[in-house]
Amino acid sequence: MGNKIFILALVVALAATLINIHLKKKGEARYIFHAEWYDPVSATVKKFQLSFFPRDKSVEMYDLRAQRLFLKRLPVEGVEERDLYLGNTIVVLSRQLKLIDYADATTREQIGSRRQRTFAMVKPDAVHRLGEVVDVIQSHNFEISQMKMVQLDKSQAAAFYREHEGRPFFTPLLDYITSGPVVAMELITTDAVKRWRELLGPTDAEAARQDAPETVRARFGQDKQSNAAHGSDSDISATREIEFFFPSTRVSDVMVPQTTASFANSTCCIIKPHAIANGNMGDIMKAIKDEGFEISALQMFRMDKVQAEEFLEVYKGVVPEYPGMIQQLVSGPSLAMEITSIHGADTPTKFREFVGPSDPVVARELRPHSLRARFGEDKVKNAVHCSDLPEDGPLEVEYFFKILQ
Repeated sequence: MGNKIFILALVVALAATLINIHLKKKGEARYIFHAEWYDPVSATVKKFQLSFFPRDKSVEMYDLRAQRLFLKRLPVEGVEERDLYLGNTIVVLSRQLKLIDYADATTREQIGSRRQRTFAMVKPDAVHRLGEVVDVIQSHNFEISQMKMVQLDKSQAAAFYREHEGRPFFTPLLDYITSGPVVAMELITTDAVKRWRELLGPTDAEAARQDAPETVRARFGQDKQSNAAHGSDSDISATREIEFFFPSTRVSDVMVPQTTASFANSTCCIIKPHAIANGNMGDIMKAIKDEGFEISALQMFRMDKVQAEEFLEVYKGVVPEYPGMIQQLVSGPSLAMEITSIHGADTPTKFREFVGPSDPVVARELRPHSLRARFGEDKVKNAVHCSDLPEDGPLEVEYFFKILQ
């Protein structure tokens, strides 16, 4: 049985290579990946060979188990070339497909070099300026593919910085990095490791202000230790550091940094996939901060249809936009946030007012300063979701920061 599977894989790979050669002669590019889709009906994982044609943004799928064409070449809305990297999930006809490997050498060579990943961490001294840091990251064409706010304890911090153990600054470093929450991110772009290190600037923030005033550390750092952000120094380090904060397999709870969610006097806000894709995430976070609210917890999620329907169940049969709301929520990564403020028990109500009416057109007339007025497009792509009722706030926060963990 194992030999048959191996032979089949070789045949499929050879066929993919030959087709790519044929398309190249015709002047058309094609990228090919192995992808997985979890079928909730049969509770099985189905494997496909997925082809993407950048000329018309069309997709073709071949069922590897059934050995037959599953989806004839078809233009698919919402799938872009920038979405093609290993580990990402794309939505094709309501199916969430995870890209797990390259299917041919051409795709590996062309996509692999352009879609490098690196690790970034906003340190305790700069978390209060997170929106500004995120805006800098997005404005330099980095894609934030994973993101979460956590509180490290001493043992976790020691494990993360283990290469510095025994050095004079090791203990002060642990004291500093555990003094408040940090925000961990996976960044993706061409030459990601090198470009993020360049954007970070010199280790000493004072030196950065002299030699590289536009860098992250020059703008947001204080000194050599409280220097705003961290970046991996190599591909190997990036892989280790990403795995530390975003483990691909189940690890001991002791080594998993804990969420910073308080689950009290708070409300929930979700930055929707279209707003993230449009590069508005940092600006929305800045606007929330400027209005006097605090982002006390955050994490990026890629919700499947079952999760989206469960979360938005209260709107089913109530608003005509419900199907579109589900489709929007599963179309890409969302950023879930716990929002707190000095308003205490009134935080959900005050924040709901700041978010504005569900229709951005109405919001621009009635509350032009609101988030939906500034960043929304229509009733489905209205930038953010927020808890409608005060009692829903903590429950929605728990859904993301407890149930989905």
